[in-house]
Amino acid sequence: MLGWLGDGVYHDSPPASISRLVQFHEAHYVQALRQAEEQGGVAKEVRERYRIGTMENPIFPGLFLRASTAVGGSILAAQLALEGITSFHPAGGTHHGRPDRASGFCYFNDPVFSLMTLLDAGLDRILYVDLDAHHGDGVQDAYANDERVFTISIHEENRWPHTGPASDRAGGFARNLPVPKGFNDSELQHLMDHAVLHLGREYDPQALVITCGTDALEGDPLSRMALSNIGLWSAVEQLLGLCDHNVVLGGGGYNPWTLVRCWSGLWGRLSQRRIPGALPAEARAFLQGLECDLVDEEDVRSEWTRTLADEPNTGPVREQVKVLAGEAMA
Repeated sequence: MLGWLGDGVYHDSPPASISRLVQFHEAHYVQALRQAEEQGGVAKEVRERYRIGTMENPIFPGLFLRASTAVGGSILAAQLALEGITSFHPAGGTHHGRPDRASGFCYFNDPVFSLMTLLDAGLDRILYVDLDAHHGDGVQDAYANDERVFTISIHEENRWPHTGPASDRAGGFARNLPVPKGFNDSELQHLMDHAVLHLGREYDPQALVITCGTDALEGDPLSRMALSNIGLWSAVEQLLGLCDHNVVLGGGGYNPWTLVRCWSGLWGRLSQRRIPGALPAEARAFLQGLECDLVDEEDVRSEWTRTLADEPNTGPVREQVKVLAGEAMA
């Protein structure tokens, strides 16, 4: 629709093999997930043990292929990053996945595999930054007490999975910045300027992996953060200046209008495209045809179907946000 996907600018993501998946996930869990898709359901004891077949981790046709392809894409993105190519994998970012169970719509943990690929290449200073509205608990826990990976998560306070308080440093190699409702672009920039970029420079990473869920944007039904997509794009671009080997992953996002526009625009910014002031007719028609049970029809804003870039959502930087930055640097 925008003419940005010509030959040579993208790679198809391969699914990860079973032998690769079990390098982080338990073999019995991988097998249970595969059987759940084949059978179209699970017994009660399987559901309780592996958290699959629940409201937050439903079973659907193509589940195993989708989840394993997210992992394969994150592995490929890391391999490209090692060649000096900044790679964007929007279907990645399933950061809640656990070795032995699903969690929060995340069946496997593809960011872990991206980090693992970089570590296997011999790198020993990798920065992971999570900008999703929900705490990147699965990634932090996977590398807690491992000085080769430093994790930073900006997420909404008192939001599921109810982890990641500012006091949680995972043995010293993590920083958590739980932000208040209404978190705006100015407050994000304050945290970038006074905490995140400082921490990144001090760590001096050889590679960077970012999860940038669109659920942190204003209008998402599963959070109360209020970022604009240009605020999120700007944060990603600033982080990319920390090193030369970069992976950018997607993440959560439950408003299809804000999600499609954010990831399309991020692709455009990363590939040096001009962001149009108004979308072409075909793109507008596509956005106007979207539906979502979580967003009432009257709440669909006209700009969500007409433009790619949001207006900036600037505002005052609250004292709570300033304190968070100070605590992260202490």
